[in-house]
Amino acid sequence: MYPPPHAYAPVPAPAPKPPRRWWQHPALIITALVLLPPVGIALAWTSQWERTHKILATVLSGIWFLIPLLSDPPKEAEGKPQATAAASASPTPSTSPSPTQTAAPTPSAEPQMPSAVGWPYAQAEKTVEELIDGELKALSAYADVTLPTDHGTWLVCFQDIVAGTGLAPQSAAPAVHLVAPGTGCPAAPGTDLRPKPAAPSAAPTTAPTTAPAPDDDETGGSGGGSVSYKNCTAVKAAGAAPIRRGDPGYARHLDRDGDGVGCES
Repeated sequence: MYPPPHAYAPVPAPAPKPPRRWWQHPALIITALVLLPPVGIALAWTSQWERTHKILATVLSGIWFLIPLLSDPPKEAEGKPQATAAASASPTPSTSPSPTQTAAPTPSAEPQMPSAVGWPYAQAEKTVEELIDGELKALSAYADVTLPTDHGTWLVCFQDIVAGTGLAPQSAAPAVHLVAPGTGCPAAPGTDLRPKPAAPSAAPTTAPTTAPAPDDDETGGSGGGSVSYKNCTAVKAAGAAPIRRGDPGYARHLDRDGDGVGCES
C-alpha cells in the first residue's frame, strides 16, 4: 500500500537577500539622517531595513530637519533698523585735519651702564659683561684693604661710569670699587679703613739767648767789676789816673784817643 498524501504542501525556502552595498551601511545612514536629513532619508529607503523602520527614520529625520526652519528668527535682525536709524541721526564729525604725530625717536642700540651700587660683584660682573666685549674691573674701595681672589660676594660701593651712560662694547672698560660684606662704604674710593695714628709733632726748639757781652765803652775790660767813673775828674779824684784798659772802672768814654789809656792829662 502507498502512504497517504500530505495534507499540506511543503513551504518553499525564502529567497536569499542581495548583498549589502557600502551606502546601505546602518552607521552611514544614521549619520546622514542627523547631519543631512534629505540624503539620509533617501539612503534609508534604499537600505535593507524593514518598512516600519524606514517610515520611523523618515519621520524623525524630517522633524529634525524642520525644527530650525520653523523656529523664530533671531532678534538681532529686529535691532538692525534701529541701529541704522540711530547712526543716521548722529551728527557727522568734522573733517578738520588731525595733527600730525611726530615719529618717536628710535632708541639707540648702544647699551647703557646699569646702576650696580649695592650689588654683589658676581651679579654686577654678569650684567655688565653681557653688554660689553671686555671685563668688569674690580678694585678695593679701601686703600689699605687687599682685594681677595674670590670676591664675588663683595659689594659694589662705587662705579667709575655713571649709570645710564652709553657703553661702546668694543672699547668700554668699566671698573667698580668693592667692600667686604658687612663693611660700610667709605666717603670716597682710596680711603684707609684703619687710618694710621698721626705722628706727634716735635716741640719747637728755642735757641738759647746769649746775653750780650758788655761793651768796652761801659766796662773796664777784664777788670771792669762794679767800679765806674763818670768822667776823668772822678778818675783823678779817686787817684786812678791814668786809667788803662783792664783796670777797674775803665770805659771807652774815658779813653778819647782809643789807645787803651784814659785820663792821661
